[in-house]
Amino acid sequence: MTSNNFKPNPEHKFTFGLWTVGNRGRDPFGDATRPSLSPIKMVKELSRLGAYGVNLHDNDLVRIDASPEERNRIVREFKQALDDHGMKVPMATTNLFYDPVFKDGAFTSNDPGVRLYALQKTMRSMDLGAELGAHIYVFWGGREGAEVDAAKDPREALKWNREALNFLCEYSMACGYDYKFALEAKPNEPRGDIYLPTTGAMLGFIATLDHAEMVGVNPEVGHEQMSGLNFYHVVAQAIEAGKLFHIDLNDQKGPRFDQDLRFGSESIKNLFFLVRLLEESYDGPRHFDAHSYRSENEEGVWEFAAGCMRNYLILKQKARQFNEDAEIQALLAEIHSSAPEYSEPLGAYSRDRAEKIKALPLDRTELAAKKLPYERLDQLTVDILFGVR
Repeated sequence: MTSNNFKPNPEHKFTFGLWTVGNRGRDPFGDATRPSLSPIKMVKELSRLGAYGVNLHDNDLVRIDASPEERNRIVREFKQALDDHGMKVPMATTNLFYDPVFKDGAFTSNDPGVRLYALQKTMRSMDLGAELGAHIYVFWGGREGAEVDAAKDPREALKWNREALNFLCEYSMACGYDYKFALEAKPNEPRGDIYLPTTGAMLGFIATLDHAEMVGVNPEVGHEQMSGLNFYHVVAQAIEAGKLFHIDLNDQKGPRFDQDLRFGSESIKNLFFLVRLLEESYDGPRHFDAHSYRSENEEGVWEFAAGCMRNYLILKQKARQFNEDAEIQALLAEIHSSAPEYSEPLGAYSRDRAEKIKALPLDRTELAAKKLPYERLDQLTVDILFGVR
């Protein structure tokens, strides 16, 4: 676990949520299996392991009913710990799912009083994040959904959600915060159905916002796999759209409940292509939204955190090996090759270009006969991942 070949350091921009390493092992069928850790303890230990920073919900740091004096003292001591250990807070978010007031949603609650409370709580949380230096603000609507479709019109719910985000964009700009908002999708759990259940749905929703330019996405490995989707493809779409503002890394065993497993512990090939993509196209934090097995004590929590970072760095090295492998690159060149007369970029439509394409002597039998050595390419990829190449 401590090989110097895969030792993380702050330049890798690895971050963890206070709620991740602070997870006590509680689940719907069992109580906590390990004691609470203080935020200051988490900052210290993650710094020791080579992490770049920590992220937080408002109530991960300050309990929901804290007095102003208690809130200011906690924040002051936490900021001192960040300075002492050279740690950052790149991202902040609001807990709009735990308290009973959010039992039927926050921004999409049928009750306008609840919607206003959610807006109030978020603005105060944005103030906290800005005070700690965060530049990314994530929205996960864990209760924005339904079990009983007769109870709520999803058209109205989406309208309320849009109004809240438009308002909060204006609040951020009025306060001089330089936040980028990142929307996080999940198909279900804890609600039976959650509105905007995939990153693709979020991208469509963002286009309807007043300030779409400041809103992007925060895709999570497990959330998209719960829908049976290919996370590598999901992230590629977000990057191509210019909307990958943040990312949550973990792992998952197929379309089950949200497992939040150690990054790289299950979906090795898919996460290999993800890491390769991120290293080529993304410069933001690599945030691990995962938690240690319920069986672990505190020592196991730090083994888990170290393992997430180590696995990312292993896959990063494998991606470099893939890119430098002469046979793989030759196969890719063969696969992507085409006759020169067919290689001109498509470009924008023009009548002349359309007529030129219609006149091309394209022979479907000849095109179908082209060799595509995908089996060999895939096996070489597997050989690299298995460490035999």
